[in-house]
Amino acid sequence: MNESSTQPQPGSAAPEFETTAIGGSYGEGQTVRLSDLRGRPVVLYFYPKDNTPGCTTQACGLRDGWPRIEKKAHVFGVSIDSARSHQKFIDKFSLPFPLLVDEDHQLVGAYGVWVEKTMYGKKYMGTERTTFIIGSDGKIKVVLPKVKPAEHLDQVLDALD
Repeated sequence: MNESSTQPQPGSAAPEFETTAIGGSYGEGQTVRLSDLRGRPVVLYFYPKDNTPGCTTQACGLRDGWPRIEKKAHVFGVSIDSARSHQKFIDKFSLPFPLLVDEDHQLVGAYGVWVEKTMYGKKYMGTERTTFIIGSDGKIKVVLPKVKPAEHLDQVLDALD
């Protein structure tokens, strides 16, 4: 089952969202809406799970490249983990950007990244590691599917230039 056809494509309006952001300028949690971020590009990166090796590599890459990215765009990581899990992940790795809480699967559903995966022959539903670069006009500018964690920062910086 491949749901990538439901992903918003470049040129289409990014699906609106309203959820809790943890970390960065949002501190211990504030509501954020995509529509409130207009006027500046948004990097929305979906990842499977806090504190797992690939997700940690990806988040720490963005952290280490933060001086090169923070002036170019709003950056938000998104997973289906709880606010508490996000806070621990942020604290453990000193992440300077906020993570969005998506426990109800609204964002992974709207962005078409809640997909069937297979590990060790077992099928299950999970988040596909995909990044959406949303232009300052609220339209999808670039989609980076099945991102490799170690290459993520460079791909994001290239997409923002």
